[in-house]
Amino acid sequence: MKRTSEKRHWDEFWASSPGLDDVYANDDRLVRFLLSQVDVKGKYVLEVGAGTGRDSLALARAGARVVTVDYSDESLRLLGGIAGDEMDIVCGDALSLPFADSSFDIVFHQGLLEHFRRPEDLLRENCRVLRAGGYLLVDVPQRWHYYTAMKHALMAANRWFAGWETEFSAGELSRLMRAAGFEITGAYGSNLFPPVWYRGVRRVLLKAGVRLPMQPSPGVHRMRESVRDAIPHPVRMATSMVIGVMGRKP
Repeated sequence: MKRTSEKRHWDEFWASSPGLDDVYANDDRLVRFLLSQVDVKGKYVLEVGAGTGRDSLALARAGARVVTVDYSDESLRLLGGIAGDEMDIVCGDALSLPFADSSFDIVFHQGLLEHFRRPEDLLRENCRVLRAGGYLLVDVPQRWHYYTAMKHALMAANRWFAGWETEFSAGELSRLMRAAGFEITGAYGSNLFPPVWYRGVRRVLLKAGVRLPMQPSPGVHRMRESVRDAIPHPVRMATSMVIGVMGRKP
């Protein structure tokens, strides 16, 4: 029987993170890219599989009208702790969103698509709730990275926190989005800081009562980003840990 990523995995994951101080943000990569491409002020924005919702909060503070959706009770608890009156929180299924057709100007998700055995189903549902001319931004793990080997080893040992996930090359993700009805308008590649191995070690030690700093060396981060900025875009897309692809609904 094939492994799947299920609600219980996410309830357990978010329950083990009692507050946002012990949950990493995603370096604002998605928000920075989206704001560089689209004026979000006054736009209706939906985040699917919102997790902590910190990207949504940043977009709400940039003037967007934001709705977040998740099905994990523990994620909804975290979202409720930061939302205030700046965004709406909805409990719902990503494959059957509780919204009418053409409800949103922008839909986005980060760390979600890779947990679906049939990613095309999620992309088509994203397309359904978008208005004509609206944008979808998808952020996923990139295939050619040591993270891929690490997580598959953990999945084989039945030790992966999310139960199951896959990964995508930039070309594969673009093809899936085109097949779902989108015109590709932009893309980015990014590496996490701290790197994923440090985050994993920190999480394990945290359970043992040992607390490493969240950010070990901001100076190293700045130097690392300067080096990556000099790398040609196609190379960056093929070597980054995560990639984002944006598409427009005609």
